[in-house]
Amino acid sequence: MLLSDLIETLQLAIGPVILISGIGLIILSLTNRFGRIVDRTRQLSIEYRSSSGTDSERILSELKILTLRAKIIRNSNFMAVLSVLLVSFIIIGLFGSALYHFNMTYLLVTLFISSIISLILSLFLFIYDLDLSLKALWIELPETIAPKHSIDQ
Repeated sequence: MLLSDLIETLQLAIGPVILISGIGLIILSLTNRFGRIVDRTRQLSIEYRSSSGTDSERILSELKILTLRAKIIRNSNFMAVLSVLLVSFIIIGLFGSALYHFNMTYLLVTLFISSIISLILSLFLFIYDLDLSLKALWIELPETIAPKHSIDQ
């Protein structure tokens, strides 16, 4: 491999490296959300054990939403990490292609498209979690602030 080939390959790899950095920030955000969900679930579980009547029903409703949110955020995080792994394979493929003079264009394009699809799915799950977090908030608020019909919106 000539130095000029290496420089060209490094230039090609800059885009995927930047993509990894951006997705890393999304993963950080998802991990923080997951931690907050777990903490809130633990707190409500303690409250549920000592509650009765209407309070226990409200807490149980919120715990069900938190459980669903934890699963959604876990899946969203998985899709984001998968996206980073696919981009990492792209970088390896770029260097392997340059070093061994293989034509890996179709493989690299497939990896890139798969990575972006995985990222898109992660972001859709993230949006769904945001919607569920608002529904959980409405359960927490008194009816005068968050009327029943707001929960379905």
